[in-house]
This record gives sequence, C-alpha cells and structure tokens, in this order.
Amino acid sequence: MIKHDQNGSLNSLLVPLIVVTLFFVGSASFAAWAFASRQDYKTNTDEKIASAVTLARQNESTLKDKQFAEVEKNPLRAYTGPQAYGSLVIKFPKTWSAYVDDTGNGSSVVDGYFHPGAVPSLTSPSSTFALRVQVLSQSYTSVVTSFKGAEQLKKASVAPYALPLVPSVVGVRVDGAIKPNKTGSMIVLPLRDKTIEISTEGGEFGADFTNNILPNVSFSP
Repeated sequence: MIKHDQNGSLNSLLVPLIVVTLFFVGSASFAAWAFASRQDYKTNTDEKIASAVTLARQNESTLKDKQFAEVEKNPLRAYTGPQAYGSLVIKFPKTWSAYVDDTGNGSSVVDGYFHPGAVPSLTSPSSTFALRVQVLSQSYTSVVTSFKGAEQLKKASVAPYALPLVPSVVGVRVDGAIKPNKTGSMIVLPLRDKTIEISTEGGEFGADFTNNILPNVSFSP
C-alpha cells in the first residue's frame, strides 16, 4: 500500500508560491519606481519647458528693446564747431545729450561731451562718456608721441586711420589705454597747427562709435 507524504506535497507547493510572491513584490516595486520616475521626469520636464519659454520671452523682449533703442537713435543730430577750428561736424544719436565748450579758452579750443540721457559729471574722475570730442592747441606730433609709452607696454594699439568723409587727412586710431585710467578707442587727426581727438570711453559704446559716429564726422583741413 502506497502512503502519501503530505509534508512533501506542501514543500513542493511552497517554493513556487514564494517565487510567485517575490516576483509579484518585485514587479510591484518596479512599477512603483517607474511611476515615480515618470512623475519626476514629467515634473522636471514641465519645469524645464516653462523655464525655456520664460527665457525665450525675455530674450525676445530684450531684442525688441534693443531694436527699438537703435531705431530711436535716428535721425542723427549734428554739432558744428566754429569755422576757426575747422568747422568740425559731429553727428550723434538724437537720444544722446551734449555739452560742448567751443569758446576757445584753455588747451582745448573745442571740448565736447556726449552721452545717452544726461551727460555725467564733467569733474568726476569716475565718469565715462559715450563720446568725447576735442580740438587741442597741441601739435599732432606731440599728441601722437604721448601714446608711445602705452604702445610699447602693449597697453594700447596704434594704427593709421582716416575718416571716411575726410580721406585726405591721415591720423591714427588708438585702442586700449587712451588716457590715464581710461580705456576705449580714440581717433587722433592733424588740423593745421592743432589736433582733433574723437574718442569713446569704455567698451559699451564701441559699436555706436564705429558705426554711427566716425562715418559721419567731417571737418575742413
């Protein structure tokens, strides 16, 4: 007579049950992890999309502001200096203000300051100007010689330059240290026994200097 081992039957059923249970628990854990990861990814993605949209709108607004500012600069205004000092004509954006002393007193017979909005303090050493225009009583040679030290120390570069509207008069363009404690770009040109200096201080208005100011400067040599 054959006897059945009930314990053996239970043992043989227990192992698959444990395996199935572990598989179920593992599957449930994986599903929970996958769901949580998906939610986290969705949240982060939404945040990234929102940030990208905000940044794009800010960039678009900034671009429009810059375009509007450029349009507002035109038409250019003009300053014309005394005939005795070459009838120097300087055209500058109409959104800029100007202060020019052309009375002929002092070492600068023409001394002009131009800047967007209000002109900064003329006496403060920390003031920088979008545009400076001077007609000096000094000779061209003496003025150009004063840049030799900065050029030798490689604090400034000096290269020949002529204004587009006055190509017959060749001077120099200085980029870098244009004055003690001042950097920027300066055009130095001979004017009979005098010297013309046209400069921008700092780098903020370099594009205006090159694209709007210099192409429109004229004078009578």
